[in-house]
Amino acid sequence: MSATSRSATGAKPAPPPSDVSAGVGLAGLLGLFAWILFCRAYPAIADALGLSGPLSSGRGVLSGPYAALAAMLFTAGPMAIWSVLVDRVHLRPSTGLDWSLKRTISEIVPVSTVKIAGLWSTWAILAALYGLCRWYWDGQYLFAMEVLTVALLPMVVLSVPYVIWLDRFMIEPRDATWHFGAMMIGRGEWDAGKIRKHWRAWIIKGFFGAFMISILPPGFAEIVEANPAEIISNPVAIGVLLITLLFVIDVQIGTVGYLFTLRPLDAHIRSGNPFLGGWLAALLCYPPFVWGLIGSNNQILSYESNVAGWGHWLAGNDAALWLWAGWLVFLTGVYAWATVAFGIRFSNLTYRGVLTNGPYRFTRHPAYLSKNLFWWCSVMPFLVTNGSPADAIRNSFFLLLVNAIYYWRARTEEAHLLAEDPKYREYYDWMDQHGVITAPLVRLKRRIMRRGSGAGRGPVAEPAE
Repeated sequence: MSATSRSATGAKPAPPPSDVSAGVGLAGLLGLFAWILFCRAYPAIADALGLSGPLSSGRGVLSGPYAALAAMLFTAGPMAIWSVLVDRVHLRPSTGLDWSLKRTISEIVPVSTVKIAGLWSTWAILAALYGLCRWYWDGQYLFAMEVLTVALLPMVVLSVPYVIWLDRFMIEPRDATWHFGAMMIGRGEWDAGKIRKHWRAWIIKGFFGAFMISILPPGFAEIVEANPAEIISNPVAIGVLLITLLFVIDVQIGTVGYLFTLRPLDAHIRSGNPFLGGWLAALLCYPPFVWGLIGSNNQILSYESNVAGWGHWLAGNDAALWLWAGWLVFLTGVYAWATVAFGIRFSNLTYRGVLTNGPYRFTRHPAYLSKNLFWWCSVMPFLVTNGSPADAIRNSFFLLLVNAIYYWRARTEEAHLLAEDPKYREYYDWMDQHGVITAPLVRLKRRIMRRGSGAGRGPVAEPAE
C-alpha cells in the first residue's frame, strides 16, 4: 500500500519506516539519567563505600566539566549497544559494509594508508583553523579546545587499526576520505567531487562538534547541583529547571550525534548539504555569527529590547504562571524529543537516513516549530517594560525575521533530503496529506494560492486523500 493513499478500509496509512528506531534514543536517555543520578548521589555513595581521593574530596556532587563530558559515554554506550544488538544496524546495506568480504590486511593496507593520510591531513587542517579563529580561545570554547587537544593523540593512534579493520569489510574502501588522501600525497586518481563531499562532512563535524562540547558543562552543572525541594512552590523556578534539564538532554544526545559518526553503527554522514543557502541559514544561528546577529540589545536582529519575559508579566497570578510554565516545558520537551528521536544520528546539514517516527509523525520540523514558538511565548517581545509601541513592533518584527531564517533552514534541508533519498520523498508526500500539523497548513496554503490566482471564484476541490 502506498504511504500516500488510504487503504480500502479507510484507515490512515502509516508513514514510511524510520531508519532510526525509538529505542535508540530511549536507551541513550536512560543512560544519561543514570549518570546524572549517580553524579547527584555521589557524596552519599562515596560515604557508603568509604572512598577517599581527589574525586571524593569535600564529598561534593560531580558537576564539573569532565563529569559533563563523561555523560556522553553513558549516553552513547547504550545507544550503540541497542543499535547493534536490537536494531542490527551493522547489517544494513546502507552501511556500505559486507562482513563476508574479510580482505587480508596485506591486501587492504595500500588503500588504508592513503585513507589514513587523508584523515590525518583533515585533522591537521582543522587544528590549524581552530588555532587561527580567535573565538575558539576565549570563554566557553576553551573547554572544547582542551578536550580536542587531549583527544588528538588517541584519535591519531586508534585511527590506524580502525581504518584498516573497516576497510577489510567496506564494499568500496576508496571513499571520499581516500580521494582527499590521494590528493594530499600526490596520487592522480582523486576526484574533486568526492573531496568536496569529504570536506562538507568534516566542516560540519569540526564546526558543530566544538560548539556542542563547549556548551556541555553549564547546563549539566546546574542540573546536578539543583535542589528542587527549595523551589518546588515557585512555578517560574521549577519551569526554568525543567527547561534546563530538557536542554541538557538535547545537548548531550546532540553532541554524541556529531562525534560518533561511525559507519558500523550506520551513523556515518552519507552527505553534507550541498546548497550554499542551507549553510548560510544554519550558520547564522550559531556562534560566532549569531553573536552579532540575533538576540539582545546590541545585535542586528534584536528582539529582546526592554523585555521582561513571561515570569514578569504573569507575576501575581499563580495559576497562570503554572499553566505558562507547563506550556514552555511542553514546547522544550518537543524540542528535546526531536533530538532524542535521532538517537546517535543527530547533526545539522547532513543526510544520515530518514526519520519518520516520534515527533516527526506530526510535522517535518518539530524542533524548529517548538523552538520558535518557545521564543515567542517566553520572551514575549510584544510586551515591553518602557511601554514603547515602537520597541514592541521592532522586537516582534525581528523575531519574525528569525522565524524566517529557520523556515529557510527547513526548506534547504528538505531540498537536500529530497535529492538524496526516495524514502524522504515518500515521507514528504505522506506528511502533506496526513501530518497532524503539516497537512492542514498545506491545505491552507493551497486554498490561498488558488484564490490568489483567481481559482477561488468557484468551488474549491479538496485534494483526494
